[in-house]
Amino acid sequence: MKEYNKANIRLAKVLRKNMTPWERKLWYEFLRYYPIRFQRQKAIGNYIADFYSAKARIVIELDGGDHYTTEQTEKDIVRTKELESMNLTILRICNLDIDRNFSGVCEYIDLTVKKSLPQSASLTAPSSEGAKG
Repeated sequence: MKEYNKANIRLAKVLRKNMTPWERKLWYEFLRYYPIRFQRQKAIGNYIADFYSAKARIVIELDGGDHYTTEQTEKDIVRTKELESMNLTILRICNLDIDRNFSGVCEYIDLTVKKSLPQSASLTAPSSEGAKG
């Protein structure tokens, strides 16, 4: 289990209840049903990752417009480096890609997971149309 700042747990719970539209779409239409478990708003170190898979060692960060300011870009670089130092792969995905190329985003995540888990190459990912279960 990754170490985390316990002070972030309350905020993570609030963020889970108040996901952005892009987080909701990715969660409810893809990650929730993905064969490798992902968690939403997971406290890791001093951060809260949008999505995290312990098995695949992947963090998915969805970036809205505020992530493209000089100040936030610098903070994101530091955050990415710190998470990578924990032997995690960080996927930064723009909210516009969720809107405009959702199936491509799902394929990118699926390929990255399969690359991190070579033995899982035969995994069948749910379609980006949404799985019903």
